[in-house]
Amino acid sequence: MKEPSILSAPEISDQPHDSATIAAPGASRLGLALFAIYTLLYLGFVFINAFSADTMEMVVFAGLNLAIIYGFGLIIAAILLAFIYGFALRGTGTDSTDKASNGTGESA
Repeated sequence: MKEPSILSAPEISDQPHDSATIAAPGASRLGLALFAIYTLLYLGFVFINAFSADTMEMVVFAGLNLAIIYGFGLIIAAILLAFIYGFALRGTGTDSTDKASNGTGESA
Protein backbone atom coordinates (compact mmCIF):
# COMPACT_ATOMS: atom_id res chain seq x y z
CA MET A 1 0.00 0.00 0.00
CA LYS A 2 1.27 3.44 -0.91
CA GLU A 3 2.14 5.78 1.99
CA PRO A 4 -0.07 8.89 2.04
CA SER A 5 1.64 12.18 1.35
CA ILE A 6 0.91 15.43 3.14
CA LEU A 7 0.04 16.97 -0.21
CA SER A 8 -2.18 14.11 -1.42
CA ALA A 9 -5.93 14.40 -1.45
CA PRO A 10 -7.86 12.37 1.12
CA GLU A 11 -9.33 9.10 -0.07
CA ILE A 12 -13.05 9.11 -0.75
CA SER A 13 -14.87 6.24 0.89
CA ASP A 14 -17.99 4.54 -0.42
CA GLN A 15 -18.88 3.60 3.16
CA PRO A 16 -21.86 5.40 4.72
CA HIS A 17 -21.02 8.09 7.21
CA ASP A 18 -21.44 7.52 10.92
CA SER A 19 -24.86 8.86 11.96
CA ALA A 20 -23.28 10.65 14.92
CA THR A 21 -21.21 12.81 12.58
CA ILE A 22 -24.14 13.83 10.38
CA ALA A 23 -26.31 16.59 11.80
CA ALA A 24 -30.04 16.14 12.10
CA PRO A 25 -31.88 17.26 8.95
CA GLY A 26 -33.25 20.43 10.51
CA ALA A 27 -30.14 21.22 12.57
CA SER A 28 -28.51 23.55 10.09
CA ARG A 29 -31.82 25.28 9.33
CA LEU A 30 -32.47 25.80 13.05
CA GLY A 31 -28.90 26.93 13.62
CA LEU A 32 -29.16 29.48 10.82
CA ALA A 33 -32.51 30.75 12.11
CA LEU A 34 -31.13 31.22 15.62
CA PHE A 35 -28.03 32.89 14.17
CA ALA A 36 -30.24 35.27 12.18
CA ILE A 37 -32.20 36.16 15.32
CA TYR A 38 -29.01 36.92 17.24
CA THR A 39 -27.58 38.86 14.31
CA LEU A 40 -30.67 41.10 14.26
CA LEU A 41 -30.39 41.69 18.00
CA TYR A 42 -26.71 42.55 17.66
CA LEU A 43 -27.30 44.80 14.64
CA GLY A 44 -29.83 46.71 16.72
CA PHE A 45 -27.14 47.28 19.34
CA VAL A 46 -24.59 48.39 16.75
CA PHE A 47 -26.98 50.71 14.91
CA ILE A 48 -28.14 52.39 18.10
CA ASN A 49 -24.50 52.99 19.03
CA ALA A 50 -23.62 54.22 15.55
CA PHE A 51 -26.57 56.48 14.84
CA SER A 52 -27.99 57.41 18.23
CA ALA A 53 -25.21 57.13 20.79
CA ASP A 54 -27.04 59.45 23.19
CA THR A 55 -29.82 56.87 23.45
CA MET A 56 -27.37 54.40 24.98
CA GLU A 57 -26.67 56.84 27.83
CA MET A 58 -30.32 56.81 28.88
CA VAL A 59 -30.80 55.30 32.37
CA VAL A 60 -33.27 52.45 32.05
CA PHE A 61 -33.18 50.30 35.16
CA ALA A 62 -31.63 50.58 38.62
CA GLY A 63 -29.26 53.36 37.56
CA LEU A 64 -27.89 51.32 34.64
CA ASN A 65 -27.85 52.80 31.17
CA LEU A 66 -29.25 51.19 28.04
CA ALA A 67 -25.78 50.13 26.82
CA ILE A 68 -25.22 47.98 29.93
CA ILE A 69 -28.73 46.50 29.89
CA TYR A 70 -28.60 45.81 26.14
CA GLY A 71 -25.11 44.29 26.42
CA PHE A 72 -26.13 41.92 29.19
CA GLY A 73 -29.29 41.18 27.21
CA LEU A 74 -27.16 40.11 24.27
CA ILE A 75 -25.15 37.77 26.48
CA ILE A 76 -28.29 36.25 27.98
CA ALA A 77 -29.87 35.95 24.52
CA ALA A 78 -26.82 34.07 23.22
CA ILE A 79 -27.00 31.64 26.13
CA LEU A 80 -30.74 31.13 25.69
CA LEU A 81 -30.40 30.54 21.96
CA ALA A 82 -27.65 27.99 22.63
CA PHE A 83 -29.93 26.19 25.10
CA ILE A 84 -32.78 26.24 22.57
CA TYR A 85 -30.47 24.73 19.94
CA GLY A 86 -29.17 22.08 22.32
CA PHE A 87 -32.65 21.20 23.58
CA ALA A 88 -34.05 20.96 20.06
CA LEU A 89 -31.27 18.60 18.96
CA ARG A 90 -31.08 16.41 22.04
CA GLY A 91 -31.47 12.75 21.24
CA THR A 92 -30.81 13.12 17.50
CA GLY A 93 -27.35 11.48 17.54
CA THR A 94 -26.27 8.07 18.65
CA ASP A 95 -24.65 7.45 21.98
CA SER A 96 -20.98 6.53 21.59
CA THR A 97 -21.27 3.83 24.29
CA ASP A 98 -23.99 2.05 22.29
CA LYS A 99 -21.81 2.01 19.21
CA ALA A 100 -18.63 0.85 20.97
CA SER A 101 -20.27 -1.95 22.88
CA ASN A 102 -21.73 -5.16 21.48
CA GLY A 103 -23.96 -5.74 24.50
CA THR A 104 -21.43 -7.81 26.45
CA GLY A 105 -19.40 -4.91 27.73
CA GLU A 106 -16.61 -5.64 25.25
CA SER A 107 -15.68 -3.55 22.27
CA ALA A 108 -16.77 -4.86 18.91
